[in-house]
Amino acid sequence: MIKYRLICKDCNNNFDSWFSTSKEYERLKKKNFLNCHVCNSLNVEKTLMSPSVHMLRNDPKISNKTQSYKKIKEAILKHQKFIEKNFDYVGENFTYEARSLYYKNKKGSKGIYGTTTKEDLEELKEEGIETEVISWIKDNIN
Repeated sequence: MIKYRLICKDCNNNFDSWFSTSKEYERLKKKNFLNCHVCNSLNVEKTLMSPSVHMLRNDPKISNKTQSYKKIKEAILKHQKFIEKNFDYVGENFTYEARSLYYKNKKGSKGIYGTTTKEDLEELKEEGIETEVISWIKDNIN
């Protein structure tokens, strides 16, 4: 396994990703399977990485950071549960459903959530349809 630090050239977002080999990274990059989880851009490249340095587990700085990350994760999961309970999931039909709600003036109807592309989000914005992009995590991620 190999871990690369990746950067989105469009929104400047940095993130790490694991690959079975360096050839696997190249294969996924060539097939346009690597995208930014913030802006959905395919303009993602490897960047400089520093070596991994193991620190003592009893270090209070590490413990405080771990607690901060846990609080952030809990807040995100709380928002996700609220969305799942109060909004309708439309999956990849998000763009179509958003337009349907907007143009049929269904202001009192339940909100929706789902997935779409960066390009479709830009089109919705140009049409005056308000959307929000949020991070979505799985509950079993550390």
